[in-house]
Amino acid sequence: MKEWFNDSGFWKNYAPIIFDDKHWAEVPEVADSVTRLAGLSLYGSSLQAGGGPRALDLCCGMGRITAELARRGFAMTGVDITDSLLETAREDAVYEGLDIEYVLADARSFVRPGFFDTAMNLYISFGYFEKPEDDLLLARNVYESLKPGGSFIIETLGKEIAVRDFIPGEWFERAGYTVLTEYEAVDSWAALKNRWILIPNAEPNGKRIEKTFTQRLYAATELRALLFKAGFAGVDLYGGWDERPYDQNAEILIAVGRKAEK
Repeated sequence: MKEWFNDSGFWKNYAPIIFDDKHWAEVPEVADSVTRLAGLSLYGSSLQAGGGPRALDLCCGMGRITAELARRGFAMTGVDITDSLLETAREDAVYEGLDIEYVLADARSFVRPGFFDTAMNLYISFGYFEKPEDDLLLARNVYESLKPGGSFIIETLGKEIAVRDFIPGEWFERAGYTVLTEYEAVDSWAALKNRWILIPNAEPNGKRIEKTFTQRLYAATELRALLFKAGFAGVDLYGGWDERPYDQNAEILIAVGRKAEK
């Protein structure tokens, strides 16, 4: 049985809901922060003869951040398991004349030893595998794929934030649908169960689309421990792309694992 995220039909229906105008508008800020957190510069000593720093975008989807970093001079590789999303990303790259490598692969199996200066897994796409050990497998593969001194940037929903801001459900209108959501903490807050129902506004009595999925939640200390276990020599934690502390005012959990220099 396929895992829920390995379903092109899901992304066809839900991508316009998930990737709304707000998340496209934040792209420049995220790209600025990724460059800064990775400690990379497009000018000076880090510039390589074959192009800019090599960056890996795991679970890249339609290339929202991948393309922006490519525009800025990064040599980008985007990996995703959904062919339809990658096809959209490839078409956009061709239209813009961007040289981006897009790879159809499971993030748990993609490894390119010692190749990348930085890697990222963004927009809360960490923690959806059925087996918890697969999260560690992904982190170890990223570690193996990084050059010495490389970094792995994760953006996810911290357990502390999920508890603080929990609501049982909400509704809103977006992309021609009325969207109903229900949330439930499971296994003593080890995970958050999501149920999303889409009702087409043009046909209020039309066919509803429904999907239920569960995200594993990590406290900041748990995610830090996972990255240390994967081999990273240092881990920095932040509460937003502005690099604020991960404290009671945090907006999101950003973890940056750093591979030791040789």
